[in-house]
Amino acid sequence: MHQIILSYCSFLRNPILQLCSGLIGFAFLFVACTSQHSEEDKADTKTKVDLIVPNFQPDSAYSYVEQQVKFGPRVPNSAAHRKCGDYLVNKMKSFGWEVIEQPFVATTYDGIKLNGRNIISTYNPDARPRILLAAHWDSRPYADEDPDHITQAVLGANDGASGVGVLMEIARAITADSGRLNIGVDIIFFDAEDWGNSRSSEPGDEYLGGFCLGSRHWATHKHIPNYSAYYGILLDMVGAKNAKFPKETLSMQFASEIVDKVWRTGQSLGYGNYFINKTGLGVGVDDHVAVNKIARIPMIDIIHLEPESGTFFEHWHTTNDTMEHIDPATLKAVGQTVLQVLYEEALPDA
Repeated sequence: MHQIILSYCSFLRNPILQLCSGLIGFAFLFVACTSQHSEEDKADTKTKVDLIVPNFQPDSAYSYVEQQVKFGPRVPNSAAHRKCGDYLVNKMKSFGWEVIEQPFVATTYDGIKLNGRNIISTYNPDARPRILLAAHWDSRPYADEDPDHITQAVLGANDGASGVGVLMEIARAITADSGRLNIGVDIIFFDAEDWGNSRSSEPGDEYLGGFCLGSRHWATHKHIPNYSAYYGILLDMVGAKNAKFPKETLSMQFASEIVDKVWRTGQSLGYGNYFINKTGLGVGVDDHVAVNKIARIPMIDIIHLEPESGTFFEHWHTTNDTMEHIDPATLKAVGQTVLQVLYEEALPDA
C-alpha cells in the first residue's frame, strides 16, 4: 500500500501526467454531457412521436357534404331543412356524441318567423378545458348574386355544408380514436345564418339585415348556463378547389393568438397554399361575431377570402354553389389542421 501511495504522489508531481489526467477528465465530462443531451433529445423526440393524430378522411367528409346537398336547399321552414336537421342529429349520435337540439323562433328582416334549430354535439362532457367548433347548416333562400336565378334558393354545398361535413368527419375521427383525446369538444351547427339582406340594413346594424340568427340565439341562450370554452373555431366556405384562407381581420382582433396557432399548424402540415400568412378582409357578419361579443368566447373564423380582391369564393350566393366545386383536398387541409390543433391541446397523461 505504501508503494502505491508513493507512486500516486509521484504521478501528481509529473506535469505531463497531470496534463493527461486533465484531458482524460475532460473526455469523461464531454461523454457524460453528450450522453445527457442525447437522452434529452430522445425525450423530446419521444414527446413528438407520442402525438399521434387521427387521419382525417377527405372522402368521408365529402360524403357528408354530399348527403346534406341531396336534401335540397336547407332553407328554414322547408321539408328539406327538417329532414337534413334530423340526419345531422342522428349521424352525430351514431358517432357516440351527446346531442342537444335547441329549437328557437326568429324573425327575419322581412318579418318572416323562422323555426330554427341549433344542433349541439358534445364529446367528453365533463372534461376541462373545452374547445368549441362550429359551422352553419342552413342555406340561403335566394341567389342574390346570380342575376338570372335571383329568386331560386341556393344548394349551399360550400356555403354551409362544407363546414358541417368537415366537423362531422372530425367527430367521427375522434370517436374512432378510442377516446384518446382527453379534452372536451363541443360542435355546434348553427341554424338561420343565411337569411339576411345587407341591402336592407340600417346604419349601425352589425348583422346587416338579419344574418346569424342561430348563433345570436345561442349566444344569449347557451345550452348550458354559464357555458364557456377555452376558444372556438368557426368553419365557413371551406370546400372549394384552391381555396384561400387569409387571417380574417375580426378574428385577429378577437383572438390573434388562436389565429396564429391554427395558421402555423396548417403551414407546418404542408397546407401553406391554403392558410395564407396575411390578413384578409374583415367579415363583419358571421357566426363568430355573436360568440365573441355576446357569449364572450374568443372564436376565430376560417373562411374563404380571395387575398387580392377580398371577395368570397366564385359561386357564393349563386345556384352554382354545388358539389362539382367541392374539392376533397381542401376539406382535408382544413380538417387535418383542426384535428392537429385539438390533439396538441390534449392534457398530459395523469
